[in-house]
Amino acid sequence: MLSPARKTGRPASTSPRSQPVPVIRQHSKEPIRDLSLMRWGLIPSWSKDSSGAARMINARSETAATLPAFRDAMKSRRCLVPADGFYEWVRTEKTKQPFCFAVNEGQVFAFAGLWDRWKDPSSNWIKTCSILTTTPNAVTAPVHDRMPVILDPDCYDLWLDPGMQNMRAVCDLLKPYDAKSMRSYPVSTRINNVANEDEECSTPVELTGI
Repeated sequence: MLSPARKTGRPASTSPRSQPVPVIRQHSKEPIRDLSLMRWGLIPSWSKDSSGAARMINARSETAATLPAFRDAMKSRRCLVPADGFYEWVRTEKTKQPFCFAVNEGQVFAFAGLWDRWKDPSSNWIKTCSILTTTPNAVTAPVHDRMPVILDPDCYDLWLDPGMQNMRAVCDLLKPYDAKSMRSYPVSTRINNVANEDEECSTPVELTGI
């Protein structure tokens, strides 16, 4: 399961339903951008409850423009989710071996995301988000059959522009990131325990067998 990573913390093992992630949005009518925290796991505005949020942490780029849960957000509530890496797991006979994926030497990048707001039974507005996924590149394919959409910085303006309604142009941005600019490495299984929150969790380790 995809999970964003930051080297000084370990949100990757936190329950997605409660995990706050940073999100960059653009104002609907002004060229102003905002950075805020949102709950990871999109809840569509029309949902009767939040029970489906855990299944909405990711959205398939191939169908997001047509599925009711993501369709409106694809049109006008697109966002960036910054990170400096992400984790995927390979199941072994004894445990799940985590791998960290990074761009170049660990530079900050941005996932293509969608966001929405939902009013809970107490009339509180809850803002949530989802990360779009696509087919894997040569770096991610050995570990998982999907990868998050990492946007090229040159595409940020187009992706964030709420006035861009051309879904073909928007969907053309949702492609596998250049494998030559990515790397992956195994990290300690300490990350599988939510009690562990330190830099050692994302330090490369040697595998004795997998």
